Order: sequence, then structure tokens, then C-alpha cells
Amino acid sequence: MSQDIKHLTEEEMHQLLSKYDRESNFYKYTGVMKWLITILAVGFSLFQLYAALFGNIPLQLLVPVHLGFGLTLIYILFPTKKYVKKSNLFTIFLDFLLPILSAGVGFYWVFEYKDLIIRAGNYNQLDFVMGLIAILLVVEASRRVVGIPITVIALFFLIYAKFGNYFPSFLSFRGLSYERIVSHMYYTLDGILGTPLQVSAKFIFLFLLFGAFLEKTGVGQYFNDLALLIAGKRVGGPAKVAVFSSALQGTISGSSVANVVTSGSFTIPMMRKLGYRKEFAGAVEAAASTGGQIMPPIMGAAAFLMAEFIGMSYWDIAKAAAVPAILYFTGIWIMVHFEAKRTGLRGLTDEELPDKKEILKKIYLLIPLFVIIGLLMSGKSATFSAISGILSTIIVGIIGMLLGHNEMKLKDIFFALEDGAKASLGVIAATAAAGIIVGTVTLTGLGLKFANGLIEFSGGLLIPTLFLTMISSIILGMGSPTTANYIITSTIAAPAIIQLGVPALAAHMFTFYFGIVADITPPVALAAFAASGIAGGKPIRTGAEATRLAIAAFIIPYIFVLSPQLLLVNTTILKTLWIVTTAFVGMLGISAGLMGYWFRPMYWIERVLAIPAGLMLIVPGLWTDSVGLGILVLLFIIQFTTRKK
Repeated sequence: MSQDIKHLTEEEMHQLLSKYDRESNFYKYTGVMKWLITILAVGFSLFQLYAALFGNIPLQLLVPVHLGFGLTLIYILFPTKKYVKKSNLFTIFLDFLLPILSAGVGFYWVFEYKDLIIRAGNYNQLDFVMGLIAILLVVEASRRVVGIPITVIALFFLIYAKFGNYFPSFLSFRGLSYERIVSHMYYTLDGILGTPLQVSAKFIFLFLLFGAFLEKTGVGQYFNDLALLIAGKRVGGPAKVAVFSSALQGTISGSSVANVVTSGSFTIPMMRKLGYRKEFAGAVEAAASTGGQIMPPIMGAAAFLMAEFIGMSYWDIAKAAAVPAILYFTGIWIMVHFEAKRTGLRGLTDEELPDKKEILKKIYLLIPLFVIIGLLMSGKSATFSAISGILSTIIVGIIGMLLGHNEMKLKDIFFALEDGAKASLGVIAATAAAGIIVGTVTLTGLGLKFANGLIEFSGGLLIPTLFLTMISSIILGMGSPTTANYIITSTIAAPAIIQLGVPALAAHMFTFYFGIVADITPPVALAAFAASGIAGGKPIRTGAEATRLAIAAFIIPYIFVLSPQLLLVNTTILKTLWIVTTAFVGMLGISAGLMGYWFRPMYWIERVLAIPAGLMLIVPGLWTDSVGLGILVLLFIIQFTTRKK
């Protein structure tokens, strides 16, 4: 492939991640300290693997130890001295004390396990102190790693639990003692150690570890090369490569920003070289990378939480997400195609493409993904599937190393264990803080009160309730990762949607989607900002372009709430095929209308007709399908017969 396309260096990629992805902004250590962190992180991963392989550790021990490891690493890798201009004796003392306290509260459960079980509901003074320290450590860890929004919300819920009697009208309740709050938050499985952190300990960590091992085999670069081979020569090839490779990258990355930096450092320079506008090049990558979290088989971490909250298998969640995800990427692909046709942008030449034989020789690198998919489809547990995926990745990596197809070394297995542990820290901080929110809801009934209040405010109407939920999800997403955003909105808003007769799967998927698109929605669109940093464009304009490209993500959630058949709920194979086909045609109409181009530039009246016709086709129904298809067929004939020769 041509060597004159300038890609980002590893250092430049790290700087971008540090700027836009808080979870990747680790403090850099050297010398002995660096190796101590590596040993601690590897020990964390080995503990998680042991727990998954043997499964004989009770939740009351597994989850606190998971939290203890996570908090200890957080306070080492995100030390106080990172947040102050000048270090002093107090910051040095804190950076020494906080990791020790973190390990202490985590392993307190291990040392006192039998006694804590015996004195359940009658905890002593030391129990109270350790529980209080755990709560404070979780809140501060979430501030350092995840951001201010979830920290403020967690603190609000704690204040509510204590001073509920001071809150107005429907929110008012008697309030609880400090002892009751602390014991519920740290000594039951309904607070910090509740479902969110349990899912992190049982499932999410293993899939993050799987992703870390995949990266060591070079599969990330292979995704890019495979995308180049498939889409590179087509009209607007580099942009289509960005869409395709980002969809693949999403299977191993749960972060929109990380996805942008990883694949965007490769695709954005290619798009710029062939003449794409800075903002459009960044927007394509941002929109495609954000969609990686909704793309099965391995979706963002929030999907595992959804499975637990709803009580469905992860594979059922992935199946339900398949059609909307394909529609999302189809929409971006079509809009990229129309933009390329409108502006006359070419594809890549043979000289700019990788060698086909070399790419096909490495096709075995995809085996771990097929292992994961096959096991999940066959009904195996997410834990078993993840462990099998990790083992198959190690085998594939060793095969590639022996064949000389990648640069993986045996020591990379060791460092993959470290990378997997580090990748989990943001999720641990988010799920632990979210446990405070969920714990308050279970303790006070606040979730039902919020749901009733939301329904009352929206007049008991579904569409206004959905709209308010969408706005709250996007606002929360401006400073919180998808995992935290989903937990908050699914706890507060999803019950309101369910009360209005919407299936739980559709309600939770609705909040999941809008938590994700917050990453590309201005004014705080972190994925778009990271992409603009690579492309050199204006961040807000890049975010606006990305929002337009990802318009499907703003439409589809409303559609599957109104018509759950799109999530394969209560439908047949023939009906599903018809729904998928009409939805694809609908995306074509919407994309053409938004881009103002089909076979030729569209007149305003054609655009005005194309967009609602496309929407009609996405909404399942005989009447809507007939009218939408009729309008688009008419527009097709007009466009095709009047196109330029």
C-alpha cells in the first residue's frame, strides 16, 4: 500500500485518548513503580480468570475483591498529583493512603466474611467505618475516572436517602439513618456490590480481557486491511472503509473515543488525502465508531448490564440489536456513498490497497470472533464464551507468531493481562457509583416515584415521555460513559416507558441507544471531538456532521418502541424479512433526502418527499409501507430517467 498517507504515531494516539477519554488518561510511571503496577494488574486478571474457570467464589467475596483491585489500581493510575499544579506532602500522603484504603475495604470482606454473614443487620462500629470509607472511595474514584456528572448524581441520591423528608411533594419520604444507608450500600448485594458491579465482575471484565488479547494478535490492523480490501476501491472508498472497519473494531472496543482513535488514525488521513472535507472525514469516523457499541456480537459493556436487568441471555440482547445496528451502519454507508457521488470523490487505486494474498493468508485471525459467536448462538454462557474466546485468541496469536504473520511475542500474553485489567477500571468506577444510585432506588422506592413523576409531567403520553428520556440520556452522556449513562436512565426513565405498555427490551434498548449517541451530539461530543483532533476540523461542526450521518440512531429507537418487531419481538421469519427489507429501502430514502443526492442532485420538493417516505418504510405496517414505497418508486423513476448521461 502507498506509504505517503500519514497516520498518527502511537504517542499522538495516546495524547488524543488522554484528552478525550478520561478512562485512558493514566499517569505514566517508570522504573520499579511501573513493574509493580504491571504485577498488580496481571494479578487482578489472573484472579478474574480463576474465578471464571472454577466458579466457586461466592458473590459476597468475588465482587468486593473485584472492587478492591479496581479501586487500588484507580488510585495509583489516577493519583492526586495528576489533578494539582504542584505536589506537596499532603498529596504524597493521599497517594500513599488511598490505594491502601482501597485494598483494605475490598479485602475486609475476605477477612471478615463469616462474621459479616453472622451479624447481618447488626453491624459493629468498624463495619460502619469501613463501609463509609468504601462509599467515599467509590464516589471519588468515579470523579477521577468517569467524570463529574455521575459523581454529582451519586451524591444527590445519597443526600436523598438521608434527607428525603426535606424533598418536595411526590419525592418526600422519612429519610434514613447513616448506619442504615452505609450498611445497605456496602453490606448487601443491592448497593455498591449490586447488579452493575456483579456484571462487571462476572462478564464485562472477561470480554475486555478478550479484547486486549485480540489487540495483541494484530487483529485491529487486520480489520483495517480487510475493510480496505472489501470497500477501498468503491466510490468514496476510504469513508466506506471507515464505516466497515469501525463496525468491526466495535466488537473489541466498548469505547467510542478509543474506537475513533484506533481506526480513525488510519482512515481519516486516507479520506483527507482523497479530498474529503475535514469535518466530514472526522464525522464519518465518529459516527461509525460510536455505532460499534451497538454492533453485535460483542456490544458495549452496557449490553451485559441490560441482559442482567431484563433477565434475558446476552445472546438474546445481541439478536435483538442486530437489525437496528445493521440499519444504523447502512444509513451511514448510503450517506457516505451519496456524498462521494455528489462531490466526485474516487476510491483507492490498486497501489494504495494492501496485498490481497497477504490479507487472505491472515483470515484465521477472525477465528476467535467466530468462536465467541458460535458459542453464544449455541446457548453457552457469556462467561464460558469469553474464556473460550481468550484461549482461541492465544492459540491464533501463537500460530501467527510461528508463521511470522504478526509481531506477537509470548510476553504479549503477559501484557494483555495488564491491558485488560486497566481497560476495566472505567467500568468498575462507573458500575460501583451506579450501585449507589440503584441502591438508593431499592432502599427508598425513588425509581417508581421518578417514573410516576415523568409520566405525570408528560401527560401520560408515550411520545413526550420518550422525548424527555432521550433528552435526559443525551445530557447525561455529555460527561458520562455509556455504561454509567445507561444504568442511570434505565433505573429512572425505563420504568416510566414500561409503565406505558412498552416491552422491557424495547424500553431498555431505547435508553441504551441515546446514551451512546451522546458521544456525537454537540455541544459535548467526545467521539466527534477526538475525530476532529485527527482531521484538523472544527469540533462542533464535526459533531453536527456526525449527528446528520447518524440520523438513523435518532429515528430507530422510536421505531422499535412503537413496533418491537424491529427487535425481533413477536414476529415470524417472513415478517422479519419484510420488515428488514422495507427498513433498508426506508434508510435509502432518508439518506438521499438528507444528502440531497440520489442519481443526481435532488430538488427541494424531492428531498421533502424522500425523508417522510423513508420514515414510513421503517415503521412496520401495511399502510405505511405501501405509501412510502409508492413515493420512493416514483422518485426513483424521476431521478433515474433525468440523471446526467
